[in-house]
Amino acid sequence: MKKWTVVIILGCAQFVMVLDGTVMNVSISTVVDDLDTTVAAMQAAITFYTLTMAAVMLLGAKLGDVWGRRRAFVIGSCIYALGSLTTALSPNVAVLFLGWSIIEGLGAVLVIPAIAALVADNYQGKERITAYAVIGAVSGAAVAAGPLIGGFVTTYFSWRYVFVAEVVIMAGVVLCARLITDNTVRQSVRIDVLSVFLSALGLVFVVFGMLQSKTWGWIAPLQSPEIGGVAIEPLGISMTAWLMLAGGALIYAFVRRQLQLVGRGDAPLVHVEMFSISQLRSGLSVLGAQYAVTAGLFFMVPVYLQMTLGLDPLQTGLKIFPLSISLILFSIVGTGLSRIWAPLRIVRTGQVILVFSAAILLGSATAELRSGLFAAGMFLAGTALGLLASQLGNVNMSSVTEKETSEVGGLQGVFQNLGSSLGTALIGSILIGALSTSFASGVASSELPPDTKATISQQTQGGVSIVPAAAVADIALEAGLDSAEAATLTTIYRDSQLSSLRISFFGLIVISLLSLFFSRGIPTEVAGRQRTKAAQG
Repeated sequence: MKKWTVVIILGCAQFVMVLDGTVMNVSISTVVDDLDTTVAAMQAAITFYTLTMAAVMLLGAKLGDVWGRRRAFVIGSCIYALGSLTTALSPNVAVLFLGWSIIEGLGAVLVIPAIAALVADNYQGKERITAYAVIGAVSGAAVAAGPLIGGFVTTYFSWRYVFVAEVVIMAGVVLCARLITDNTVRQSVRIDVLSVFLSALGLVFVVFGMLQSKTWGWIAPLQSPEIGGVAIEPLGISMTAWLMLAGGALIYAFVRRQLQLVGRGDAPLVHVEMFSISQLRSGLSVLGAQYAVTAGLFFMVPVYLQMTLGLDPLQTGLKIFPLSISLILFSIVGTGLSRIWAPLRIVRTGQVILVFSAAILLGSATAELRSGLFAAGMFLAGTALGLLASQLGNVNMSSVTEKETSEVGGLQGVFQNLGSSLGTALIGSILIGALSTSFASGVASSELPPDTKATISQQTQGGVSIVPAAAVADIALEAGLDSAEAATLTTIYRDSQLSSLRISFFGLIVISLLSLFFSRGIPTEVAGRQRTKAAQG
């Protein structure tokens, strides 16, 4: 038992890191009401929690090499605990954003790469494969347990207690950290500040542009940002397109900068030549796609369940329960299968099941969500995500030598959290954008009086917010509509929410299909029979 103490400590930290990505989703309506904010603001907070990690994860991995991985792990755990405490005490969404999206994210960028590297320091051979599989299974369990934990605690206590519990867990992790071996020699290197700036700003621009697409539009401007009352839409193009273009340019400049540093003998923030390793390239790409689907699913389903169907956080968690069970179960099954099946076979099986599950979820999207079909779709989605979670950590870490494990741990964190932030930003923006379009179309084709249509059009010119469907009638009455018109508007709004959910499910199908093209470099040999050297592509 003693030899597995380290992976238990690291697993506890990993559980908390991943838990935060899903635990708040089922509490969205409660937090919106508690902090007097909006679903769009919560979408931004959820997105920026993972985006903060993605943006500076490479710096966190490099600091681990400089400070020592165990020291970085402890410092990051302390920062994370401070962020959790700030979030627990937040009086408004701005403080919640600071504590959760920024401080916790900054703590996580030190912890997550260190976990991957410390596993390599403390385990060898088959034990290392098992340890990585355990960490992957813990991540899957955290994704699965988040809705249940968040739903139960929010319904019977307060969502704030989740973050209080995180403070306690991270304190225990810090106290036990001395049991972890850190044999890696610290590096004496200068961290290139320009590289940090280029990578962080590039990722922020891309994701923030995507996040704002629901308001600004993708290319043709909808509602442009304003400075001094003047709309900003350069050359008649939406700021979303400009931000994403600028972000892409900055990321390209980052890659060129890394090659330049290597060429003159300086230490880069990341060795981009590692992307020539087909196994690593495929593993990271599939990991990013997996987390994009997971984050998108865990954002849009709770929003519909709570805002349209009026379920409370616990009921929402229970509705998602089939996914939770199968994700945990098939993380374990996938670990067992790795002894007889090649990683590619397991990953491809998971990807195909993921496409099939998204199609079933699309078919279940009726007004009340067909219970049996929806449960089957969620169970299959969990099956797919569990199989993927059981494989990708070891696929990535076994693609390089031991001295590169910290760097790959950082890259894993980047792709995992970039995938999550893109999934929440993209699917969330599709959901909100489709709601506005569908609602406007529904109002235009309804039998409401022309003057009423004009009033609604004027008041929703800046887009339609996600609000509880049950509250639409009161909002309509306050705006001067009569009871019949308010009832008609409520029906249109419910139908629009359902339509936007279907479009979002279709978006998940597209992402799942695309991920199939990323998996070509996954190993085709059973893990125990693979060569230890990196598979060069």
